[in-house]
Amino acid sequence: GVKVVPFSTAFGTVLSNFEATSNYKDVQDPAITIFYKLSDEDTYLAIWTTTPWTLPSNLAICVGEDIVYTKVKDETYNVNFLIAKDRLGHYQKIRKKKLQVISEIMGRDLKGKRYEPLFPYFKHLKKDGAFQVVCDSYVTTSDGTGLVHTAPDFGEDDNRVMKEHNLHVHACPVDDHGKFTDEVTDFKGMYVKDADKLIIKWLKDNNLLYDQDTVVHSYPFCERSDTPLIYKAIPSWYVNVESIKDKVINANKEILWVPGHIKDGRFGKWLEGAKDWAISRNRIWGTPLPIWKNETSEKYICIGSIAELEKYSKTKINDLHRENVDPLEFSIEGEKGVYRRIPEVLDCWFESGSMPYAQLHYPFENKAIFEAGFPAEFIAEGLDQTRGWFYTLTVLSAALYNKPAFKNVIVNGIVMAEDGKKMSKSLKNYTAPDLLMEEFGADALRLYLINSGLVRAEEQRFSDAGVKDMVRRALLPWYNSFKFFHTYANVDQWKYQKHFKSGNNITDKWILSNLQTLKKNISKEMEIYRLYNVVPALFNFIEDLTNWYIRLNRSRFWGEGLTDDKCACYSTLYTTLKELSLAMAPFAPFLSEYIYQELGKFSPNKEESVHLETYPVEDEKLIKPGLEDAVSRMQQIILLGRQKRNQIQVKVKTPLKRLTILHKDQATLNEIKKLEDYIKVELNIKEIQYSTKESDYINLFAKPNSPVLGKKLGKRFAEFRQKIETLPADILTQLEAGNTVNIAGEDFTQEDVLIFREAKPGTQALSNRSISIDMDCQLSEELISEGLAREIVNRIQKTRKEINLNVSDRIKIIYDASSDVEKAIIHHKDHISKETLTVSLTKGSPSNKNSFHYDIDSDFLKIEIIKA
Repeated sequence: GVKVVPFSTAFGTVLSNFEATSNYKDVQDPAITIFYKLSDEDTYLAIWTTTPWTLPSNLAICVGEDIVYTKVKDETYNVNFLIAKDRLGHYQKIRKKKLQVISEIMGRDLKGKRYEPLFPYFKHLKKDGAFQVVCDSYVTTSDGTGLVHTAPDFGEDDNRVMKEHNLHVHACPVDDHGKFTDEVTDFKGMYVKDADKLIIKWLKDNNLLYDQDTVVHSYPFCERSDTPLIYKAIPSWYVNVESIKDKVINANKEILWVPGHIKDGRFGKWLEGAKDWAISRNRIWGTPLPIWKNETSEKYICIGSIAELEKYSKTKINDLHRENVDPLEFSIEGEKGVYRRIPEVLDCWFESGSMPYAQLHYPFENKAIFEAGFPAEFIAEGLDQTRGWFYTLTVLSAALYNKPAFKNVIVNGIVMAEDGKKMSKSLKNYTAPDLLMEEFGADALRLYLINSGLVRAEEQRFSDAGVKDMVRRALLPWYNSFKFFHTYANVDQWKYQKHFKSGNNITDKWILSNLQTLKKNISKEMEIYRLYNVVPALFNFIEDLTNWYIRLNRSRFWGEGLTDDKCACYSTLYTTLKELSLAMAPFAPFLSEYIYQELGKFSPNKEESVHLETYPVEDEKLIKPGLEDAVSRMQQIILLGRQKRNQIQVKVKTPLKRLTILHKDQATLNEIKKLEDYIKVELNIKEIQYSTKESDYINLFAKPNSPVLGKKLGKRFAEFRQKIETLPADILTQLEAGNTVNIAGEDFTQEDVLIFREAKPGTQALSNRSISIDMDCQLSEELISEGLAREIVNRIQKTRKEINLNVSDRIKIIYDASSDVEKAIIHHKDHISKETLTVSLTKGSPSNKNSFHYDIDSDFLKIEIIKA
């Protein structure tokens, strides 16, 4: 068929509509208003266009039936012309034209009026209906004059409108190189875009140019040649997509898109507006379009296989390249003429869309293999492929099989340089990937990309700092947790088969439960292809493993001998690290492999590589949601306690007398109580109390959830703001419990209202939305002395590390100190000795050569350490 299609003048060929949308650029073009004179009166039609080169091909002017047009007189030029009433203000105020209104007329009343062509090249078409006013609803008054220049061979709507008005006239004086043909005598041989300036000059010289301006707008360019496209009426071969649009849309409904909004958004909207697909190209290279035409009978034959072509041509065929099939001709008995192949080749996107079938030579071979694997389980490509490969795959599979070609798809966004520009070697605005991986490792790069907006089909400004952050937040803590295990397990010569114990320690059960939940969540997210939820879950787990489990259990690893409890701790940490390496193998394959191999020294691995292991499945029996919740609240209590200590400027090493944990639910407090010892140690608290009377310590207040209520209430939002901000505590408690409350006739839930907590005057309370605490911040001399003892332990441990002692080495200490520090050493000698593996702690004169001096606030400590 003949349609107006995107055309590359650089290559002299048609492009598909989706190819034409892949390379838009902002360009500057002339915007001119010109006059066409009506044939029956001394009045002109004012036309606005940004493509002056199409004016020689003008064959009609289109108006909107229901648009009001105004006949005006320009007092400066002494000329009468028609313009949409809604555009009058633009020309008067913006373009500073002095216009006097004469009369008004509806667009429908202009239909059929004849006018004189600007150029004489196609005036002979007037007898066939050219050069008249037509009507269509696509005309708007958002820009221009409200009257649209119509060149049916260079505009899709133009072509459609002419056909609908039964005006079968054409003027296409542009060759395949984008140059005017001999018909356009004034501009023949000129490239159309270059001719714009000369056409404008011609209009000006003939007093037909009324106004001239410049616009910047988005314009399509050929992706391969980077030259402007034109739209041109071209005979081409098409896939009749519009006739199977419902099939294609239904096929899309069966696909799981990640992210989900692509399905009904970018891709779905594109399918709704899908046009017939031009699949022929006027090129030398490409797959020959398998159509033979008999020039005598005008009949066509579409060849469906090599065997069929061999039958017709009576030639053995081993190569389907164009130079081998173009010479093949044949005749059919009883039919005059010879069949010869048409010159076009296939759009390469047709070949891409045929990939599922072509790769297996289906349906001629591999039928069982094809049917077992079609539709494909999974594909992944960039966002731009919603106009490309995703589209052609779906169109062809829907046309052939009434189903999609793939079941699941991850759409990734586009990677940009950190400055927001395209990555460019000439601009040097990115670090080469090999250098990046040399510095931070491939695992860090993988985690960064998986955790970025790219897997949500968003544009991502690539940042080297973001890759480095993956090392800091995930890989290094994970590696350090393994090194911790490796160091102590080697010291104790712990082996899995010999020393495995499944203990009853509550934190062992918690971390194993947490591990199962991690595996379960990773599997769940992987099953629905949401990779972007994996790395945050890993961050959380590594935080729990390194900063909570190992921290809370250090004393268990430091104990003497391989007790059952110590073995249970080793067993738990080994199991956690081993299964974590399996779970993370697809995401961080190199560190996973390293840790897997190193752990094999403590228990032989099943497989030669972590990547040969079966992917781990969670053990539901080990998952304890109540325990995970209790530990989560414990963590929040500890964080709140540290926050309070920062506020009162008392270090954690200094013990405090009492902490009160507040929650309205006694069952929750009972669960937290099981973790009391850990809270005491982490916050250095002597006593913990529990209370359900949160209101004795905390005031509740509320604020509206503006994004939610703004949509819900509209203009009434301001009216309800004050009502919400003054709600009493009992109503806020109802909301927190999940109840709906009615305020001035409007129902509200906890989604609508943000509830906050603040300490009552006279308390030392702190709160978040999950838990509250109150802390006794008074310091006694005894508490201060104990705090000094902890500082002393800290300085001794630093010194041990400084002189490279092993963690198991016993030591002797000679010290000198200020009076307060000395009192603390005497009072807490047993504690200091136990914590630092000190067998002798003696006051004396540390040698200047081997001593270490420390300031502790206003006090001092000088020590010499000797290996015992």
